[in-house]
Amino acid sequence: MNTNRLARETSPYLRQHMHNPVDWYPWGEEAFAAARERDLPILLSVGYSTCHWCHVMAHESFEDAATAAVMNAKFVCIKLDREERPDIDGLYMSAVQAMTGSGGWPMTVFLTHELRPFYAGTYFPPRDMQGMPSFGRLLASVSSAWQHERGKLESNAEALTAHIREASQPQAGPQEWPADLLERAVSKLARLHDPVNGGFGSAPKFPSPTTLRFLLTQPGGREMAFASLRAMLRGGLYDQLGGGFHRYSVDAQWRVPHFEKMLYDNAQLASVLLSAFRLSADEAFQHGALQTLDYLEREMLDREGGFYSAQDADTSGIEGLTFVWTPQEFREVLGDEAETMMRVFGVSEEGNFSDPHHPEFGRRSVLYLPQGVALELAERVESARRKLLAARELRPQPGTDDKVLTSWNGLMLSALADAARVTGQGRWLALAQRNRDFVRAHLAQPDGSLLHTYRDGQAKIGGLLEDQALYALGLVALYRAGGDLKDLHWARQLWQTVWRNYWDEDAGVFYGTSRSQDVLLTRRSEFFDAAVPSGHAAAAQLAVWMARYFADEDAERVARLAVQTYARELLAAPAGLGGLLLAAAHLLAPDTEVAVVGSAEAREPFEAELERFELPFTVLAFSETGTGLPVLEGRGDPDGLALAYVCRGRVCALPAHDLETFRAQLQQLTSR
Repeated sequence: MNTNRLARETSPYLRQHMHNPVDWYPWGEEAFAAARERDLPILLSVGYSTCHWCHVMAHESFEDAATAAVMNAKFVCIKLDREERPDIDGLYMSAVQAMTGSGGWPMTVFLTHELRPFYAGTYFPPRDMQGMPSFGRLLASVSSAWQHERGKLESNAEALTAHIREASQPQAGPQEWPADLLERAVSKLARLHDPVNGGFGSAPKFPSPTTLRFLLTQPGGREMAFASLRAMLRGGLYDQLGGGFHRYSVDAQWRVPHFEKMLYDNAQLASVLLSAFRLSADEAFQHGALQTLDYLEREMLDREGGFYSAQDADTSGIEGLTFVWTPQEFREVLGDEAETMMRVFGVSEEGNFSDPHHPEFGRRSVLYLPQGVALELAERVESARRKLLAARELRPQPGTDDKVLTSWNGLMLSALADAARVTGQGRWLALAQRNRDFVRAHLAQPDGSLLHTYRDGQAKIGGLLEDQALYALGLVALYRAGGDLKDLHWARQLWQTVWRNYWDEDAGVFYGTSRSQDVLLTRRSEFFDAAVPSGHAAAAQLAVWMARYFADEDAERVARLAVQTYARELLAAPAGLGGLLLAAAHLLAPDTEVAVVGSAEAREPFEAELERFELPFTVLAFSETGTGLPVLEGRGDPDGLALAYVCRGRVCALPAHDLETFRAQLQQLTSR
């Protein structure tokens, strides 16, 4: 079978297209030079390996010989993995949004030789439908315009590029936020909250973990977060058999998902669920978090300690094939228990899902819990779940995108550290430390920065803010769980990289790409959260931690300015700014510290007591010697006995020698 240039790439998404009849290039100078030499426009196609509609367009158009012939003759065609190059994807997605009012993938962008966009869209069908031109008609139209109306296209490109540059910069200078900023944000989010089904807005519904995490830090927002998480855990968004969350729900009730599973969703939601458990004592939250982490360890863990990116929505070309059930399949697996379990899991003859591209597949049921699980049925349901999962594992399985992304692994590192701190189970701490060692061995650069992606022994693509900031936040979480000062000092080293290479003092923003990189059209500051916290928000959160742990006044100033730059947006659109709201909440929270000093054995009961408390913005410090951090200096017992120090506003209570005193001090700290 013939292959194109994508056969040389490591990205699973690019390699999915290496046998296309399209003469694809990867992003790079070879493609740009070919466009100039042949005097052709560039067709940039962007997607990711687990994207259902990317697969649909590939099958309809990129695998079609006639369509490919036109693409090869009239364009220089570039295929890009958005997960591998989020900087390029974000830049051109702003062009799509400017032209169409929305965005998504697959993304199709036509570029000049200067890489300026002049026309953009998302999915284009093989035939005209519902006012949308067919892909073939679009290709002919763009090619004709390039030959006969190039001046007009150049003008379009100039105007669109100017729009992108303007939209990439803050629209107003830094502003002091009002004293009730957080309360106003919670109030606005309450207006968007669905009081019946949980979540925010209407279908399609996304889990919005950064928003939920912010709400859990605010007493007035917690019930919204609890209700949303309970609804998700009961719904088909959550894999009722294997654990883990699918990407989003196509309905308002969370019943029918879009079936791909992403590392970033599952890592963040595991952390959110663990926080919800500590605040509510609802065991369902902890169960959902640990079942999700079990799934990630079982199916997404590289043998060296990194975590893979995603699993596909499709199996054998059919969406959801692995995950949906018929009544007959339930009967075959469960026998006499089938009828009861069909009621528990919402399975019916009518079903609630079908793949429109495969009507022959028929209607089947996505499993969900219409009424929850009655206590008297819990053991029977768990037994049925195990049997159904074992049967499901014999089916064809969705593909796994096995590249390891540093930023997403930072989110996973945080989740594992949170699980270690909440449960006290060494298993999760060991997994977190293994991930840290993997990233240090394979993705850390001599200059202290981190590369973005690793697969098949190759690490590449540097200069992205999200990798430095999100992995550093994971290291802070790991220190809070494991007490190894080397982790915190590595986070500080990454913070220095972020401050030196990504911060612009005059603009008050963190840019998404390093100042040492070549600029593509413009440097952009991402402040709205997408599926992961924005780079700007993650860097602001990191700055607060560095200020609090190391008494770093520069970091404190930078964090405040980073939030103030977008104060207007925080008040106007809090639903998209959970990451920055978390940074603001941390800055506005009392400066609290808990230090436990003594031998590891002596500290153990104090650290176990500390695990019971949700302290999202508190400096936690552990040491045998009373050195290494400002909060530790000069503290400790000369005989090696454990002493615990609980401080607020740099004023500390008397050292606690016993658990009862320590518990009372922590309760006082969290009750204010």
